[in-house]
Amino acid sequence: MPPSQPLLLIVEDDPILRETLAYNLTQAGYQVLTAPEGPAGLDLARTQRPALMVLDIMLPGLDGFEITRILRREGHNFPILMLTARDEEIDRVLGLELGADDYLTKPFSMREFLARVKALLRRAAREPQETPPEPQRLTFGNLTLDFERHEVRLDGQVLPLRPKEYDLLVFLARHRGKVLSRGLILERVWGWAFEGGSRTVDVHIRWLREKIEPDPSHPTRIVTVRGIGYRFEG
Repeated sequence: MPPSQPLLLIVEDDPILRETLAYNLTQAGYQVLTAPEGPAGLDLARTQRPALMVLDIMLPGLDGFEITRILRREGHNFPILMLTARDEEIDRVLGLELGADDYLTKPFSMREFLARVKALLRRAAREPQETPPEPQRLTFGNLTLDFERHEVRLDGQVLPLRPKEYDLLVFLARHRGKVLSRGLILERVWGWAFEGGSRTVDVHIRWLREKIEPDPSHPTRIVTVRGIGYRFEG
């Protein structure tokens, strides 16, 4: 197979499903690696840096939630397509909040699976391939975002932020002074597959204001742009 073909990683403990997915992806022209359990899958993800990872949630050794959390914390940004037999909203929301890009509930059709894979790869390909190195820290007065430590400090004290509060603040801060619509924020922070509405953004903005604004009822750092969204002033 030509080396230019995307390398995909499947981490799935069901051998029949694992081989079925691998076969169909290979037939579709992809290079495929597989792992039957969590720790081996995490090792392959770290060393091989696939173009996309297909990740079951219920895995021996290390579940898909924990694998996703570790990879995103370490800075791996390749798309993750989660698979699970449990059709519960809390699982879907938790997976997406931890950094998964899409979610399929078993059983699913192979046509849908391949379509999701192609869509995620297209989306990843649109991202800039070469970007200037991001600063390891941003400071706005008494507010500091430390990306290396994955921490936010106010007056030198670490703030106890939820994962999505942190992701949201980072996105806002990296676009300081720009008006960001609720739709754009949802797509970039929660992912296009997230099924919640713009109210999710408003709730998280309110939580952030309570933690970083001198007066949350009269915010000066995260400003509302009526009818559009929000602007971070720093």
